[in-house]
Formats: sequence, C-alpha cells, structure tokens
Amino acid sequence: MSGTPTESDAGSARPDLPAEAPPAPDQGRGQADMFLLAHTGLPREAPGSEATTALLLQLVGALPARPRIVDIGCGTGPATVVLAQLTGGHVTAVDLYKPFLEAAADRATAAGVADQVTILEASMDALPFAPGSADLLWAEGSAYFMGFDAALAAWRPLLAPGGALVLTDAEWLTPDPSPGAQAFWTPGYPAMRTTAANVAAAQQAGWTVQATYVLPDSDWDEYYGPLSARLATLRAEGLPPEQLDQVGEEITIRAAHGNDYAYTAYVLRPRA
Repeated sequence: MSGTPTESDAGSARPDLPAEAPPAPDQGRGQADMFLLAHTGLPREAPGSEATTALLLQLVGALPARPRIVDIGCGTGPATVVLAQLTGGHVTAVDLYKPFLEAAADRATAAGVADQVTILEASMDALPFAPGSADLLWAEGSAYFMGFDAALAAWRPLLAPGGALVLTDAEWLTPDPSPGAQAFWTPGYPAMRTTAANVAAAQQAGWTVQATYVLPDSDWDEYYGPLSARLATLRAEGLPPEQLDQVGEEITIRAAHGNDYAYTAYVLRPRA
C-alpha cells in the first residue's frame, strides 16, 4: 500500500491509466497521473503472493462446498484466480477501474476459471449484494481506502451465517515508529495502528479474530520488484526523474524503515 491513495479500490498502488503510450516528457504530466502510469501493468497492486493467499485460505477453515466469494478491490485479479482454483466456488471480482477488471477477466480466462468468476464494477463502500449473500469476503490491500473499522462495519452484513472475512492492512510493528516512517505513512493513513490495536478493535466490534499473519518480506518483493523495473523503464523513456522519485519513495522508505511497519492479514468471523 502506498502512502498516496487513488480512486480505484484495489490495493495500494493504482495503475488507473489507459493502456496507451506515455506522452513525450515535454508534454508534462501531473504527479497523480505519473503515479498511475508507473503502476500500469503490474501483476499486483499491494504486497502479497499466491502462497500467502493459499495460506490465508487454509486459515479460514471450513467453507461450503462451492463458496460464494467476493474479492473486494480485486485489482488485476491475483487473488481472484487463486480463490477460484482452490475453492471450486464462484468469485465476484469487484473494482472501480475498468482496465483492472478487464485484466482480471483475462487472467481468469488464461487460468481456465472464467466460468467461476464474475466481473463487477462497483465501489467497496457501496457493494450491491444482499445481506447474507457471501460465504467469504476477501480484501487484500484494499480495506485501507475505507479504514479498518469502517470496512468491518460495512461488510459484515454481507456475510452468510458461518462466513468469514479475510483482509490485509498496513500496520505499525512498534508503538514508536521512526519519524521517517511516520512522515510517509501518517498523511495518507492517519488511522494506521498496531496489530494489537486492530485486534482489540475487531473484537470490540463483535468479530472473532481467528488468525493473524504478518506478510513476509518476499511478499513485498512480489510487489516492489515489478514496480522498480517499471520505474527504470520510464526513466529510460525520459520521463521526469523527480516525479518518478516521488512514485518510488515508498520503496526507499521500506528499505530504510521496514522494521517499523508491515502488512498484516486477518481472518475474521462475526460473533453471533
């Protein structure tokens, strides 16, 4: 998750630009557009991996034979496909950005699970589902845009009895993070908390915290490796280096202050 959110629902960094060639450097480009351009075509929009998605699904435990799953802020569908493959259920992949949804549909087709995936353009804070219509809600790197507490409150009614919610969120690993880390994260995510604070908030809101899992460094590499390569390509194409440096700041901050924060996954079930 970047410290600079944009309007699409999936994950931290948002490639919300059409698939077209970048303008010549002297045409100029706003920082938001540069941010989106730099994230265009990445395989995922937040830290994570297929292995972590599979592990979190194991931690969920029992589900119906063909669960009804909603992948909230699906991005280009990295979790969508894995969930369809491993559960045999039906996954509704939800995002606001059409090119992401098109990429998710292509991904599902390539993986042979297109018949298990429905693509839906919708906002995570106004999901068009009936109460009790989902067995599993999944949100890797996207709950940040609503905030942890607001997401739990808004999505809970959608779960069927016995249903579960899995989400990943950025969190402090220490109650006293470094000034450098705070300067980057606080403007974009002032409500960012420690795992203990989020666990307490979830329990107070009526959830059972079935499991938590701190994503490994390799999951950050899955995200930042392609992003770094993309930035290098744009530099070679002559795009403004100062704007690219701003986009890449999150990578620099992670290298310098990665011991202060992490992405943590939650497996939650509402208490009756």
